[in-house]
Amino acid sequence: MTDQVLQSDDSSVALGHDVTQPWSSTKSHAVFWSLAVSVCALDLWSKYAIFRHLHPDAVMDLIPGCLRFALALNDGAAFSIARGKTAQLVAISAVALVGVLGWFIFGRGHSKLMTVSLGLLVGGITGNLYDRAFNGGQVRDFIDAYIGSHHWPTFNVADSALCIAVGLFLISAMRAPKEGSNQ
Repeated sequence: MTDQVLQSDDSSVALGHDVTQPWSSTKSHAVFWSLAVSVCALDLWSKYAIFRHLHPDAVMDLIPGCLRFALALNDGAAFSIARGKTAQLVAISAVALVGVLGWFIFGRGHSKLMTVSLGLLVGGITGNLYDRAFNGGQVRDFIDAYIGSHHWPTFNVADSALCIAVGLFLISAMRAPKEGSNQ
């Protein structure tokens, strides 16, 4: 362990947790499916709870001046892109879900970061796909981040998981050994 610490300035490797290395197949599946199901369940539960208990015109301050719950329905994709194109958005989401599932199931040796990223993607895609398919084409959003009068578009747990997944995917891609290198 001491040699490893001396040879690497990457703390995750020094601690024996190299996130660029794969888990065993069993652990990889356990992490992937646990994340996917947990994210989807948390997303759907939080949407149900907030939309059931918060009046449509009310807001619930969490951190005054910064973060609150406010109900919003989005019939488009991120930032309301493709508004009203429900059939196309459902189809794109379904294809993306099948693609990510296929990538995980048929791909080999995903790094730990990639496994986590794919699990978060599946959970996020599934949560928002459920809304599109069973909520009149509208995704329920309720997290409102703002400073003063400047508001970020309202989002939900699935959206958060998707953004984190993309960030982890990019980190994983940057940390992956290059083909033909000695890493």
